[in-house]
Amino acid sequence: MEINLKKYIAAIGICFMALEAACIMKTDPEEVGEELPELIIGSDNYEPYNYLDDDGKPVGIDVELAEAVCEQLGYTPVFQYIVWDKKDEYLDNGKVDCLWGSFTMNGREDEYQWAGPYLYSRQVIAVRTDSKIRNISDLAGKRVAVQATTKPEEVLLERSDPRVPEVDMVYSLSGMDEIYASLRKGYVDAITGHESALERFVGNAPDMYAILDESLYISELGVAFKNDTHQDLAKKMTQILKEMQDDGTLRDMVEKYGLDAEKALGVTNAE
Repeated sequence: MEINLKKYIAAIGICFMALEAACIMKTDPEEVGEELPELIIGSDNYEPYNYLDDDGKPVGIDVELAEAVCEQLGYTPVFQYIVWDKKDEYLDNGKVDCLWGSFTMNGREDEYQWAGPYLYSRQVIAVRTDSKIRNISDLAGKRVAVQATTKPEEVLLERSDPRVPEVDMVYSLSGMDEIYASLRKGYVDAITGHESALERFVGNAPDMYAILDESLYISELGVAFKNDTHQDLAKKMTQILKEMQDDGTLRDMVEKYGLDAEKALGVTNAE
């Protein structure tokens, strides 16, 4: 009877050990198939940073970067396309957790909780090749199309940069497709935007359009959360982005999409 009791106690001990091991294993969501928390990322369609491929799948520099960062943070990225000039509403009502789409953080440092900067970008001006506009001063009295609520809009309207003249009209449009169409149809004399985006537009018709050498603004790109929220997450994200710069991951991403890595990473002067 004593031997049977020992066997019984040993069996109970083994069961408890197995149960404890199962509980420990269950703490890893990847081991048991638990879903990771989602990070809802708001952006507009802005090639080559964030856009849809032929299959309707989000692709681009910011998409690949967000996927890589979220993997390290333990999140599943969910990309939601928004009307960019309503981005603050999406943040305020919680429809998105952050804005991640070639968003300029310099000059807006106090408006959002930022992660970054992770890239640099020239804001440039594109014109028709038959235009007499050769530099920023030639924009005086001209019509210019910009994306609403972006840095180029601010620069042209506020004219805090002494190089910027008074233009005849600033057309603030919702998206880049509208901006490109406004120049194609002759509704405006010039358009502005991130250099990498305008280079693709000009590259499709190099005999018709050209980019001015002089840049309108140098943007530092970051990830924006609602102000005074997600401080820890933004800090961790900034650290991961820095590590990706240092180990060459970010360089590989921007080169894949045809950007000048030296300029995009701030190694050389973007000017």
